[in-house]
Amino acid sequence: MRTGLAEELRRMDGASYGRYKSLTGSWRMPGCTLEIVRGQADPFAPPARIAVHVPAGQAAFPGELWNTPVRRRALAGYLARQAARAAGRGGPLHVDGGGQEVLDRASCRVGGGEGAGERGPGGGGEPGSVTVRMGVELPGRGRRIDGRAAEEILCRRVPEMAERALRYGSLDPAEVARFVDTVEDSDALRRALEPLGLVAFVADGAVLPRRSGVDDRPLTGPGAVAFTSPDAFRVEVDLPHAGRVTGMGVPEGVTLIVGGGFHGKSTLLRALEAGVWDHVPGDGRELVVARGDTVKIRAEDGRRIERVDVHAFVGHLPSGADTGDFSTDNASGSTSQAASLVEAVEAGARTLLIDEDTAATNLMIRDARMQALVAKEREPLTPFVDLARSLHRDHGVSTVLVMGGSGDYMDIADQVLMMDSYRPSDVTARARELARVPTGRSPEADAFPAVTHRRPDPGSVRSRAKGRSRVRARGTDALAFGEEQIDVRAVEQIPDRGYVAGVGFALELLVRRGHLDGKRTLAEALDLLDRDLEGGAGELLAVYDDDCAVPRRHEVAAALNRLRSLRVHR
Repeated sequence: MRTGLAEELRRMDGASYGRYKSLTGSWRMPGCTLEIVRGQADPFAPPARIAVHVPAGQAAFPGELWNTPVRRRALAGYLARQAARAAGRGGPLHVDGGGQEVLDRASCRVGGGEGAGERGPGGGGEPGSVTVRMGVELPGRGRRIDGRAAEEILCRRVPEMAERALRYGSLDPAEVARFVDTVEDSDALRRALEPLGLVAFVADGAVLPRRSGVDDRPLTGPGAVAFTSPDAFRVEVDLPHAGRVTGMGVPEGVTLIVGGGFHGKSTLLRALEAGVWDHVPGDGRELVVARGDTVKIRAEDGRRIERVDVHAFVGHLPSGADTGDFSTDNASGSTSQAASLVEAVEAGARTLLIDEDTAATNLMIRDARMQALVAKEREPLTPFVDLARSLHRDHGVSTVLVMGGSGDYMDIADQVLMMDSYRPSDVTARARELARVPTGRSPEADAFPAVTHRRPDPGSVRSRAKGRSRVRARGTDALAFGEEQIDVRAVEQIPDRGYVAGVGFALELLVRRGHLDGKRTLAEALDLLDRDLEGGAGELLAVYDDDCAVPRRHEVAAALNRLRSLRVHR
């Protein structure tokens, strides 16, 4: 442990900027330890990385706030937000505080003392200790060190941030408890879904609309209609802190969401899509949850497909291509959606979300008139309406669909929900009455086949460029991975940039740990990755000290499937 950082910075004033690298290591500071993890090569290079460690005795958080993995994650999420607020916007300190979702982030770790990832380079340290990691732009005058400014940042501002944000005595105890309890309730509610035969739950009183497409905070004012469950869908669940809550339970099977345009169908589906994550208090969706294996599916023109069996949806092609072993560098809307659905099931998805607004129409439905006009032998596509029932019956995969333009889905729906001015009602009985009226349409399939599992070639998953590892998030739209750039714009359950980075790190970890070995199926490799990440961000931090969030297997698989260099064995 080194001392005298302030004096060292004064001595370095005016020296070549590269001397900042000599500060790497741990420095004793008032009430905390400052670890300079990675230096900054020059004023135009990426910020240096530092970590602030506050021992348990100084942090002084009561054990009940961090005595389980869920509560540790929640407390860390709260403290990351406090640290980001204390660091300020637009300054030299950059803390990944997160958004509306409470994810397991590398930016803050609370020591628990047991389990994978709790100790070591990326672990949480002693029980009850707090570590915050951040970027810092080290000051310079041209390419010379500004030692006085660096002293102000590292020796004054950083300890002040730790004092204000990382010590229990500086925080509002009721606010801390509310945050942690809210996350624990959300997690408990999600765990209750499967035993209740549900795929999702929307609490009475939830506020689903968001302020805008670029502002994920809850809508306020007259348009913020509180959710009220239809009686037929209402269930009660007992939670650790909120007690008994009521709301709409979405059952397993095929659920159809209908209604006029702009009445809240897609807003409800987007809330379910985000329900795989816990949310901060005041978000409006704190008790809107979906099973963790829920995946949103959409069409995606131009994506690459590598040896996916899409023959359930795509039969004979005019080109003669084998749709049981289908590859393309430029997928159409229909083939991309078919591949994404099969890939999701291959990776372990048990609930699919589909919105007609972003789906390929010709893969969703072929009505009676089109069947009469275009004979089946001339139409290679089999619509999803004829396969959704089998997906659930034969494979245990449920589907929630937003559909406003095709009544043929009433024939297969287990339950039908209508949205009217953001208010839901149960119209299942009426839909079944209408479904008794013949449309003249003939089903074109009755069974969804078993998924063909693929074995990725690790040699095709290369994270190195010019001899160095290159894994960088490009916002939420793309992931730089080695020489490739993976387009993830259509992977809709990505909450923020840090999550994209986590996807990239996890993808490299699959290869680094040998989980992708050319023999294991993708699903088997993802199982091993899940085991690695059970301890949270520690496993990623042990290799990559950078802002990231622990990803689900589903987004990791989605990124891998969009890697244009990917090769697989079957």
